[in-house]
Parts: sequence; C-alpha cells; structure tokens
Amino acid sequence: MAKQSKRFRALAANQKSKEAFPLSDAVKTLKGYDGTKFDQMVEIAMRLGIDHTQADQIVRGSIVLPHGIGKEQRVVVFAKGPQAEAAKAAGADEVGDEDLSKKILGGWTDFDVCIAAPDMMKLVGPLGRVLGPRGLMPSPRAGTVTPDVGTAVSEYKAGKVEFRNDKGGNIHAPVGKLSFDPEKLSENVQAFVDKIVSMKPAAVKGVYLKGVHLSATMSPSVRVAV
Repeated sequence: MAKQSKRFRALAANQKSKEAFPLSDAVKTLKGYDGTKFDQMVEIAMRLGIDHTQADQIVRGSIVLPHGIGKEQRVVVFAKGPQAEAAKAAGADEVGDEDLSKKILGGWTDFDVCIAAPDMMKLVGPLGRVLGPRGLMPSPRAGTVTPDVGTAVSEYKAGKVEFRNDKGGNIHAPVGKLSFDPEKLSENVQAFVDKIVSMKPAAVKGVYLKGVHLSATMSPSVRVAV
C-alpha cells in the first residue's frame, strides 16, 4: 500500500465514513478536500452485484461524458488509406499500420487509447500481449474497433471514457477534474451512473447497484447515496 500523506490522514480522520451524501453534497464535500498544488482527477467507483465469472454478467462499454474529463487523451490509430486520413483529420496523435505495430512491439505505449479499423485486426492481434495488460487493446465492444475511426477519435478527444468491471464486480473510471464547476462534475457523475444502471445484465438477480463512491487523486473517498 502506498504511504499516505499527513494531509490525507487528517482528512480521512475527520470524514464521516459511513455517511452517504446526495450527489450534489458528495461533490461539494469532495471539492472541500482540495489543497494540493495540482488539479486532481476525480474517479468514480461503483460496486455491482454481478458475478464476474459469468460472461452474461460482464459490464463493459464506453461513454462520452457531458463535460469531458479535463484531460487531453493521446490517441493512436491503426488504419490506412482514407480511414487513416480521417483519423488524422480528427486529431489522432499517431496513425499507422506495420510501422506503428513495430513501434508498440518495441515497448512504446505512450498513449491512452488505441483504435483500429476492422481490416487492421490481423496486424493488431499479436499486440495483445503488450496492449492487453495495459487495458489498451482495441475492442469492438468498447468501440475502439470500428470502420468509422474518425468519429471514434473525435469522441475520445472529447472525453470518451471506457469501463469494465474487475474481478470484484467493481467499476472504476475518471469523471472529471476537481477544478470542474460542481454542477458540471455532478452531471458527469450522474451520466456515468445512469449509463451503468441502464446496462444491468438480465442474468443479475438481487441488488445490482450496491454502492457508489467518489474520490480524487490525493483525497479520501466520499460515499454517494443511491
């Protein structure tokens, strides 16, 4: 476990950890924890009543948040011809095929999102051992394998966020920066929660949404009433 700062421990000690706040109050409480010299990223953590071992209960997808996440995402694209030109026009940081594959196989992963046109998957497939562990492998379900690479690049540049439940049935994702206006941050959080709720697998029995917490990079979490 990473060593916690005196500031973090003091905030945690004063926190009413068992109290769940309405979303607007949770955001206000979290913003009250600010005191660092940088703009902290805000993350949502949702605990779901799913069985991660069952394929029909996996919760995975993506969402374009109303106000982005306050971070410029670095996007690389596997494409050629007109699709490559569309990706470049949309603002992709790097576009290529064999050359890009060799670069990644060499260990380069200085990017946040990897998008691929369908006809590039034979080339991208072998990169799974490099991209997979980093959560960067293109996937049709996440929308990163698509014939419309230009739109995909535009969406990620605008703040599109990918998510997938972990082995504990939890979902973690960035939802903005601590400097965001409370209303904008709340709208991002609500949009994300609504998205996950709408994706409840039909096979899930009992309580689906078990808990929601918000936290910032260097702040304790705040429980949100659901």
